[in-house]
Amino acid sequence: MTRPGDPRPIVVGVDPDPAHRMALVWAADEAARRRLPLRPVLAEGVPTRGYGRGRTPPSWEEWNEALHKAGRQVLDEAAEFVGEHHPGLRVDPLLAEGDPAWVLREQSRDATAVVLGSRHLTRAQEVFGSASVAVPLMAHARCPVVVVPEPEHVTQDPAYYVVGVDGSPHSAAAVDLAFEEAALRGAGVRALFVWEPGPLRIFDEYGPQQEARRLLSEIVAGRGARCPQVDLRHELVTGHPVQILTDASAHALGLVVGTRGRGGFTGMLLGSVSQGVLHHARCPVIAVPSGPA
Repeated sequence: MTRPGDPRPIVVGVDPDPAHRMALVWAADEAARRRLPLRPVLAEGVPTRGYGRGRTPPSWEEWNEALHKAGRQVLDEAAEFVGEHHPGLRVDPLLAEGDPAWVLREQSRDATAVVLGSRHLTRAQEVFGSASVAVPLMAHARCPVVVVPEPEHVTQDPAYYVVGVDGSPHSAAAVDLAFEEAALRGAGVRALFVWEPGPLRIFDEYGPQQEARRLLSEIVAGRGARCPQVDLRHELVTGHPVQILTDASAHALGLVVGTRGRGGFTGMLLGSVSQGVLHHARCPVIAVPSGPA
């Protein structure tokens, strides 16, 4: 656990499969960029390579020791991998007990961000990167949660972040982080207010759309003034939030959203819209809470 006054680490859930390390790469790069320690985390009880069906030790003690040994090996290999890419980065691996979602939620209490991978897994292969970890973690984490897809996607030059805006405190926090990340990487920000007109508003959309434009301009104006080096583009877009954000994320460095929203972003990252974004976004998804959970 981080002591008062210590830098808040970048926490990353480690995938036991060394072929899937995009989340580890993203987290290590972020830790190096922010000059923060990296904390690779693995929960005991997660299946690890080398201990599959038919190889279970005959006793609980031996099984428990085998899990410890396999877990330590995975973390040692992860630390070695990070050291090859960032030799000066402080790496503090943690082998933890418990459900991965609970472990990472507890780690989020004193973390700068929690990072995990996203790939389609069978129930037997379920690890940190599964949706059953990402969704509850995003709902209850005390810090931003980053879900990094496999494989790596192609970004566009000049680089930019996409952020969903709806005028709520949660989207305001998302805009803050989008600008922070963009400034760190020398990238731009594309702020989108997704307008999804309801059936009863088909004849009177002008007023609500004007209000949406006002909210969008208001929420990005101050951030743009504080970070003049960040190229800012903002627009009101009509359509379904999942489709609009998915399309916008195609070549972005990241898609930043609040953990809750209103209007077009109702239930963002907690309901059907959130799961749609997680399943279809083509870049890392960064979910930002507006305050303590």
